[in-house]
Amino acid sequence: MKVYYYHTPQAQAQQTHKMEISTMGHAMQLHVQILKTDTNQTQKLKNLSKLFTFTALSPSGDLNYAHSLLTSLPTSTNSYYHNTLIRAYARSPDPAHHFHSLSLFLDMLHDPTPSPDSFTYPFVFKSCARLRLTRFGKQLHGLVFKSGFWSDTCVLNSLIHFYFVCDESDHAHKVFDKVTDRDVVSWTTMIDGLVDSEQPVKAIHLFDRMVKERIGVNEVTVVSVLRACAETGSLSVGRRVHGLVEERIIGLEAKVSTALINMYAKCGCIDSAIRVFDEIVDKDVFAWTAMINGLATHGRNAGLINEAFKYLEGMRKKHGVKPTIQHYGCMVDLLARAGHLRDAEEIVRKMPIEPDVVMWRTLIWACKVHGDTIRGDRLMKHLELLETDGNDCGSYVLVGNVYASAGKWQDKARMRELMNWKGLVKPPGSSKIEANGAIHEFTLGDSTHPEADNIYGKLDEVEERLREEGYRPKVSEVLLEIEDEKKAFQLWHHSEKLALAYGLIRTNPGDGIRIVKNLRSCEDCHEVMKLTSRIYRREIVVRDRIRFHYFRNGECSCKDLW
Repeated sequence: MKVYYYHTPQAQAQQTHKMEISTMGHAMQLHVQILKTDTNQTQKLKNLSKLFTFTALSPSGDLNYAHSLLTSLPTSTNSYYHNTLIRAYARSPDPAHHFHSLSLFLDMLHDPTPSPDSFTYPFVFKSCARLRLTRFGKQLHGLVFKSGFWSDTCVLNSLIHFYFVCDESDHAHKVFDKVTDRDVVSWTTMIDGLVDSEQPVKAIHLFDRMVKERIGVNEVTVVSVLRACAETGSLSVGRRVHGLVEERIIGLEAKVSTALINMYAKCGCIDSAIRVFDEIVDKDVFAWTAMINGLATHGRNAGLINEAFKYLEGMRKKHGVKPTIQHYGCMVDLLARAGHLRDAEEIVRKMPIEPDVVMWRTLIWACKVHGDTIRGDRLMKHLELLETDGNDCGSYVLVGNVYASAGKWQDKARMRELMNWKGLVKPPGSSKIEANGAIHEFTLGDSTHPEADNIYGKLDEVEERLREEGYRPKVSEVLLEIEDEKKAFQLWHHSEKLALAYGLIRTNPGDGIRIVKNLRSCEDCHEVMKLTSRIYRREIVVRDRIRFHYFRNGECSCKDLW
């Protein structure tokens, strides 16, 4: 801390006003000097305002000190001080600070000097969203309407975000529809909220509306839309967004580049992802991670174990990038696919980061594929002991399916009972396909599509041609105790087979077909895609929950290990 010497009170006061604040030590020193030397009340409040702003908003500040300053200030009709501290609390990662934010707001309501204004509500809604206080937020919604802030776009944007965070997307839509002066933040908040609430198709449709209404997009909009494209496999929209980036309508920020890499990788265009990656001058950890994940899901690292270890070491020593759990996950996936199960397990147990359930699932599935039942049973017992997220049923489904495939129906039933007891529900399988600029989604046995009759007719044709080539359904993939005939019927109506049939109808002969599946593909669907690619002379790309499968001439890029 610097020490200042002054010869007269007047000179000391002048120096105090010019003093820079960079630490709390400086701030406290300045506070003492203001109290000792400032005799003019107006000047004193001005200097205290600077001090208060630093303690509340600076990363080097102290919120407790800022709160004590607020309580020591004389009553004022100016809401700046309350709003600043509410803002500081609302952007904190500490949940307790968000309660402080709401408490300050309630103080303003009880003693309306100062009263809340349009700068108050956005941060209060942010704290409500962080704490998931849906009921309190709805009460604030009514207060906004009664207080005359219903036409304030900034307030309404924060309200839209609040409703999405609290899983009230219908209310978010209603607020958005009533915003008379929508800005880019209004549209982007809606698009981002739709993606987060697993409605990426609606997010893309909203983006199309935004473009038609000639609303200028920014970097945040682009990242949100690219996320939606990645989720749905909408390559045409993703390329259109990339065109906006190349035209420099928006800046090529690091987040945009990473989003482009992720979009191209998840839409099956890994070469385009590599080109974007190569054009980045200063690559950060997020760009590296997106590229490595993309290469892994496309099988570009398959079998290149030594090379992968070199890249991992190069990140640390050459580029100074500390590997994250995603990087170690890629290594585990690579080793597991290659059958090096012992080495993969050793990485999980020895890496400097606590392994998550995804890594254990990867190993367990690999044990099933490679027939290592002893290791698989041991790891399943380990996975069962992990405390999983309340909304995540993936571990239980995986363990149950492995038990079922081994004919251990009692153990599978035990997993089902455990899921029911915890209130967990397995998400239904669905597959999406883009055709003529539109996204079409199918579920098991789906008959809701407008062209359902043509789709099932095409599916019958495909089955007949495949059976002529020796296809027999892999009924062991239906993990239910039912007759084989019923198993075969259920297998043939899986969502990706319906998407395949629609793709054969709506694309020209020889064109490629791209399908996105939300769950892992089963062995029967995998075999059907292989045979269809040879019989119909089509390249078929399927992205399931784990990786990409490129089917060409009756073979798959995964070499039947996924």
